[in-house]
Amino acid sequence: MSKKLLCIFIVLFAGLNIISQVVMARDVSLANNQILLTPTHGGDGSAWGQSKCSNCHVLRNIHATAPDIKGITQDVGYSSCTGCHGQNGTSAQRQCTVCHNSDRLPKSPLQHAEKNHNFTLAEDTKLNDANCLVCHDASDMDGDFEPAVDLKHFKSSEAEMPYRSGTEFCLSCHNESHQQTGFEMEPRFLRDPLVMMEKNYKFIDVHGTIKGTGERTYSGLRSDYEYPSVVECTDCHAMHGTHNEKLIVDRTDAGMSKLSASLRLQPVLIDVKQNGDYSQLCVSCHQMQDIVEQGAQDTGNGLSGVHQVGTDCRECHVHGMAVQTGL
Repeated sequence: MSKKLLCIFIVLFAGLNIISQVVMARDVSLANNQILLTPTHGGDGSAWGQSKCSNCHVLRNIHATAPDIKGITQDVGYSSCTGCHGQNGTSAQRQCTVCHNSDRLPKSPLQHAEKNHNFTLAEDTKLNDANCLVCHDASDMDGDFEPAVDLKHFKSSEAEMPYRSGTEFCLSCHNESHQQTGFEMEPRFLRDPLVMMEKNYKFIDVHGTIKGTGERTYSGLRSDYEYPSVVECTDCHAMHGTHNEKLIVDRTDAGMSKLSASLRLQPVLIDVKQNGDYSQLCVSCHQMQDIVEQGAQDTGNGLSGVHQVGTDCRECHVHGMAVQTGL
C-alpha cells in the first residue's frame, strides 16, 4: 500500500470513528432527560453489552463540551461512566460515590456528617453506591434537582407521575397502605411517623397539605421566608448527612428550601438537644412578631424568635398531632 493510500485510509478511519461516537451518543441526551444507555447504544445496538467504554470512547474527548464534568471524568477515568450512564447491559457495578464525595462533589449533595437515610435505623454508616441508586436510578445529572426527573419512579396508590415535589416521593414509602416492595416498614409505636406520615402530611400536620394561616403567635415567620406554603420533608430532614437524630438537618444549607439564600447559605447551624429542644430548628424559619416568654432569647445559633427556649418542644409540637402547629 502506498503512503498516499495509507494516509487516506487513516483519515477515513478517524472520521468513521468520530461519526461512530456521535451515533452512539444519540440515545444519551440531556434534552430528553435520558442519559442511561439503552439497547440502542451504538445507533444499531452494536455497543450494547460492551463492558469496556475505552473500546469506543477516548477518555480525553469525553464531555469536551461540559467542563464541570470533564475535569472529574479525566481524574476518575472510566470508572465514573456507570454512575451516570448505567450498566450498558452488563453486570458492571454502578458507581456513584466515586464522584459524589467530599473531594470531588462535596455539595452535590452535602455529605458532612454520619447520620443519613441508609435504610437502616440502628446503624450510622456512610452512604454507598447501592443506597444512592434506590432513590436516584436515572438522574439526568445536570446539577438542578428536579423531583420528576432525578428521583426513582416508585409505584404510588394515586399513580401520580411524575412527582410534583420531593415529598410525594417520600410518601410513596412512608405510608400505611402502599409501601414499596423490599422497603416495608412496621410501626414501632402508636402513630409512628415512619408509616403514618402520608396521612399526617395530607390531613393533620399543618406543615403539610393543610396550609398554616400565619395568625397564631407560633406561626410567625421570618420576612425572608416564602409563605404560606407547605413544607418539603427535606426542608427539615437531611437525607445525605447530619449529626442530629431523626435526620433533622444540622445546618440550613442542608434543607430549608424556602429561606432566602442570604440566610440559608450562611449557613445557620442547628443542634437538636437530647432533651427534645428543637428551638434552633424552629427559629431558622419561625420568628415571633409579638415577643412573649423567651422570644428574645438567642437559641444558641445566633437567631431568636421562638418561645420556651431550652425546653422539650415535643410536649406540644409533634408530627401528626392536632396540637398547636405540628413539628
